[in-house]
Amino acid sequence: MTTPDFSAWLGRTESTDDNLDVGHVRKVALAIGETSPAAGEALPALWQWAFFIEGVPYAEIGDDGHPRRGGFLPPIEGRNRMWAGGRVHFHQPLRVGTPAQRKSVIAAVKEKEGRTGKLLFVTVTHQYVQDGVVCIDEEQDIVYREPSPPKLTGSIEAPEAQWSESVTPDAVMLFRYSAVTYNGHRIHYDYPYVTEVEGYPGLVVHGPLLATRMCSAFQKAHPEKRLQTLSYRGLRPLISPQPFQAAGRLENDEKAMLWVEQDGTLAHQAELTFKS
Repeated sequence: MTTPDFSAWLGRTESTDDNLDVGHVRKVALAIGETSPAAGEALPALWQWAFFIEGVPYAEIGDDGHPRRGGFLPPIEGRNRMWAGGRVHFHQPLRVGTPAQRKSVIAAVKEKEGRTGKLLFVTVTHQYVQDGVVCIDEEQDIVYREPSPPKLTGSIEAPEAQWSESVTPDAVMLFRYSAVTYNGHRIHYDYPYVTEVEGYPGLVVHGPLLATRMCSAFQKAHPEKRLQTLSYRGLRPLISPQPFQAAGRLENDEKAMLWVEQDGTLAHQAELTFKS
């Protein structure tokens, strides 16, 4: 099947405002099992993903629970949508309780051939601005894959960790994280759908949740460090409720390797740069 030409979507923009409400911040903290910052304090790394939400009416929701394609994102039908990875540049923290804006642009649409079929990658850039200052620059890679059995086993052995946190992603955690991020994708909370339609053996853990817990584990182990950049990617899905470990190790005085492992193999990995 020939992939349609989505070049008309390149450069498409979207702008979303948010007050970074302290009440919602507390709900995010509860959803991921972390401590909530107070009004005026820094929003923890990657918590911006629970804000700046562009919801749609029920009539505009697709069978998978995502908004139907063809609005901001191109109309890529007949494929399963997944969060593949991304890159984040932290200039300064967003502050809780202060209005901010996210400006988004579709930067690239590329077709690739994977081991399980065709993969269409859509790269979206986000810029988070607060009080006229750019706080975060970000690129997100969204992949649309042809329906096929998901890859569930790891092939990369986890390295020796210098710090590690164990997380049990039960159904309640996944439901709460879906709720605070307004993520309607049914693979995270609808057991009949995820097993019978998309072919997973159970509920799928959110990629953004994994990345958030990786950063959180690093910051607990190194509270004096200031995050600079993060490059992360998913290697395979994790299925609830089996525990995973958010772990990492320092490469040098300015770089760390972060990962999520389960049964001794990697499921998610990242490179983080920081300053003291």
